[in-house]
Amino acid sequence: MSSPALKAGASGKVTDFNNGTYLVSFTLFWEGSVFLSVLLIHPSEGVSALWRARNQGYDRIAFRGKFVNGTFHVLAECGLTLNSSTELCKYLYGGSKDVFYCIKPQHMPCEALTYVSSRNREVSYLTDKEKRLFQKSNVGAELMKDAKHISVSGCKRNENTKEKCQIGMEIPVPGGYTLQGRWITSSCSQVRLNSSQINDCLKGKLIYLLGDSTLRQWIDYLPKVVKTLKFFDLHGTGFHKTHVLLDAERHTQILWKKHSYPFNTIQFYSVICGGYIPQEIDQLPGDKNTAIVITFGQHFRPFPMELFIRRAINIRKAIERLFLRSPDTKVIIKTENVRERYIDAEKFANFHGYIQNLIMKDMFKDLNVGVIDAWDMTIAYDANVIHPPDSVIGNQIDMFLNYIC
Repeated sequence: MSSPALKAGASGKVTDFNNGTYLVSFTLFWEGSVFLSVLLIHPSEGVSALWRARNQGYDRIAFRGKFVNGTFHVLAECGLTLNSSTELCKYLYGGSKDVFYCIKPQHMPCEALTYVSSRNREVSYLTDKEKRLFQKSNVGAELMKDAKHISVSGCKRNENTKEKCQIGMEIPVPGGYTLQGRWITSSCSQVRLNSSQINDCLKGKLIYLLGDSTLRQWIDYLPKVVKTLKFFDLHGTGFHKTHVLLDAERHTQILWKKHSYPFNTIQFYSVICGGYIPQEIDQLPGDKNTAIVITFGQHFRPFPMELFIRRAINIRKAIERLFLRSPDTKVIIKTENVRERYIDAEKFANFHGYIQNLIMKDMFKDLNVGVIDAWDMTIAYDANVIHPPDSVIGNQIDMFLNYIC
């Protein structure tokens, strides 16, 4: 639902009656001329094909490891599973089943694995007939062509009756809407913080951003808002190195760290400085001035769902352990956002992300965590790109500050 002149938008809620009929509901959040758009992204045959294909194998992404010994290095094939009769290096996280393998190079120890990169492979579990379902002309069919606008008149309502936004609140559907480019939550009352209030809030805070590049966008955006935050060089290499912002005078530190395998990029990245999110959480003592933001999902879309579910369970257990030693630590889950519609559907379709979002809501709903519904937010902004624009990132951070300030 949108009103372009008002820079307003909101997602609808679809109810499936399991008999071939559906109800699409929209909440009229603002007054004015409102336009509705209902798209059929994939037919049920397409969804069934994506689900079957996704859970059929790990071969769509190829990993390559760089083993380093001084100035000498060797490249080797790696993966989350490897079908090879040669000797393998096995990298196991804790007592979990999170394993990464590499073919062991000659005359090089397994401990020498230093960098990893990946590439998309031309592997498909779809039939030729199924592939035709995902051609551009068959994705996102408009179901309400030439629909007339709706005139929404004002009604008396008191926004002040809503409780202040805080950690632990349940997020409804839809979680909010945009108006004049600002995100407004539907369930709670947000506080608009000025730069002075943000500086006061961040004083003494240790903030850990753990996840993928959609969260790294936060650390790139924050210095534009908080001018006293400066990047500190940790001597890492590559685009996906650990990023740190410091304000020494206010004792503020903000750190972004990528999540571990699977992390899909053609650029080599260090495996020394990045760990599994549960591992990173276990290494933090936590306190009332510590905040952790977690996001993962985009890099999991090309792999069977069991991998994502296992990682979500391990992250939940790590959060539970954190709350035992430090119940005052603030934990915020940023859901993954929608991305481009016309991409390799088998690997990256938003259908995979939608299912992962449902799992995330179930997995963390009874924990005392905050949720930033990036999925709902990017639909409302009509931001169908993996890296949303600054306007979206700024409103995500604004929601985060409401949770921790």
